Amino acid sequence: MANVLPFRAVSKRACTVSFRGVSGVRHSVDVDAESVYEAAATAIFWLKKADWGEVIGPGMELEVLVREPCTRHTVTISQIKRWCDGVAISPEEVIRRRQVKEILALK
Repeated sequence: MANVLPFRAVSKRACTVSFRGVSGVRHSVDVDAESVYEAAATAIFWLKKADWGEVIGPGMELEVLVREPCTRHTVTISQIKRWCDGVAISPEEVIRRRQVKEILALK
């Protein structure tokens, strides 16, 4: 058999996603997600819903802090959209990318 890694179900992890708005204020929200992209998209949904008046543009950097294991990632909305439109390597990934794209589309 070729060197193929078996698909492994990813459990949701607790994350804190934050960004610094144009006013200089850092905003953050806690979410549970299976990927950095899902965490960022879900956070965008909740931050927009909270309507703090800060614009989250395509180049805005979002910091994703995964609590367990403790890791930090930085991603932009443009990167999330590119990932959603990219080539998936499995049916499960197709579903994950579609779900993240749907989260971003919610107002």
